[in-house]
Amino acid sequence: MAELRPSGAPSPTAPPAPGPTAPPAFASLFPPGLHAIYGECRRLYPDQPNPLQVTAIVKYWLGGPDPLDYVSMYRNMGSPTTNIPEHWHYISFGLSDLYGDNRVHEFTGTDGPSGFGFELTFRLKRETGESAPPTWPAELMQGLARYVFQSENTFCSGDHVSWHSPLDNSESRIQHMLLTEDPQMQPVQTPFGVVSFLQIVGVCTEELHSAQQWNGQGILELLRTVPVAGGPWLITDMRRGETIFEIDPHLQQERVDKGIETDGSNLSGVSAKCAWDDLSRPPEDDEDSRSICIGTQPRRLSGKDTEQIRETLRRGLEINSKPVLPPINPQRQNGLTHDRTPSRKDSLESDSSTAIIPHELIRTRQLESVHLKFNQESGALIPLCLRGRLLHGRHFTYKSITGDMAITFVSTGVEGAFATEEHPYAAHGPWLQILLTEEFVEKMLEDLEDLTSPEEFKLPKEYSWPEKKLKVSILPDVVFDSPLH
Repeated sequence: MAELRPSGAPSPTAPPAPGPTAPPAFASLFPPGLHAIYGECRRLYPDQPNPLQVTAIVKYWLGGPDPLDYVSMYRNMGSPTTNIPEHWHYISFGLSDLYGDNRVHEFTGTDGPSGFGFELTFRLKRETGESAPPTWPAELMQGLARYVFQSENTFCSGDHVSWHSPLDNSESRIQHMLLTEDPQMQPVQTPFGVVSFLQIVGVCTEELHSAQQWNGQGILELLRTVPVAGGPWLITDMRRGETIFEIDPHLQQERVDKGIETDGSNLSGVSAKCAWDDLSRPPEDDEDSRSICIGTQPRRLSGKDTEQIRETLRRGLEINSKPVLPPINPQRQNGLTHDRTPSRKDSLESDSSTAIIPHELIRTRQLESVHLKFNQESGALIPLCLRGRLLHGRHFTYKSITGDMAITFVSTGVEGAFATEEHPYAAHGPWLQILLTEEFVEKMLEDLEDLTSPEEFKLPKEYSWPEKKLKVSILPDVVFDSPLH
């Protein structure tokens, strides 16, 4: 539940929004982290000291459902001379540490990130005659914040979010999101660390797919060059009825296709509905690496395996570096990498589940034959994995969202993998690695060509390469919702 009020309205937890010139009494009452972000807002909007604000009625730290304490909404006049239209500017408060007393975020010092290290912003084109900002973007931001708090995974510029629904619940083609640095908000040093501002940019399905196949930053740059699709400040227009590729057909071939050919994809992995079976032994074999039990507890990804998978995903953005899978026993590094913020979570599972089997007891096994299973959405990304990643000497990871399982495809140029050319299928607990040669990748791309048009085939769909002892199945979602997966 949330309510709309001017940010200056009295509230038991939110006194008037202070800016650089706020009276000392207000500054002392105001949480220091909140005060610092408001200062940046007041720098941009000195004439709007009390903007409308969507406020969580029951704060997250009091058991409420909404992680963001506030979302402020400002009227931005744009810049007609540079084709920047008038719009509403939304700014979140709560992903960073507002209070510094550990009620939400653990205080780790002033030099690192504050909380998750960022707040979200959104720019929505103002409709003619619109006197007040729509409030649906605040709920959209709360949805993204819930994902961050629940998964403890963070966002960075260039990331994409597959939403699969109009952002405003209308009939709009704007159904997904990219993230980029806000063009006006500057990073803020608060008493609890640094806060940057990531802007949500609404995009069409075709633009999302291009971001996945190439990279988010490249598509964001194209959106900046098309005024009606975002322009320099990447303002979202929910009434936009054409993609950038329909507006300018040359962009697909001259920019995106050439970019994919030259750069490959910087999408290094996804959370997906996927599973794998070892066809080398019967599923009921007690030593099956996917189902070993101690007592009645199923095997889970160990914390160290999970950290390696997470590090693998982080390093996937390093386009110009030699692809290397981190060692299975990495030393945790605190702070930021230049690509993205490490998750604050030590494991994709709880501490209790990761301790079910000591890491040193999990042995790496070479498999003779494997069966990979994906739902339709995940399967559609296999050509991207092969063409955009492996043919460029990189790796790609599927992490199951319905079970404790992961699949990493690696090329022969990736160092640190436990799959080798001699033993191309290898498992470490429930984590499978598959090494594919360039010749086999080209063969798979030919055979999987219809995956680029998934609407043209019926499920289930099966592909098989008997000489390689590899089988891939594309299955309905319901298969992955069963307890077996």
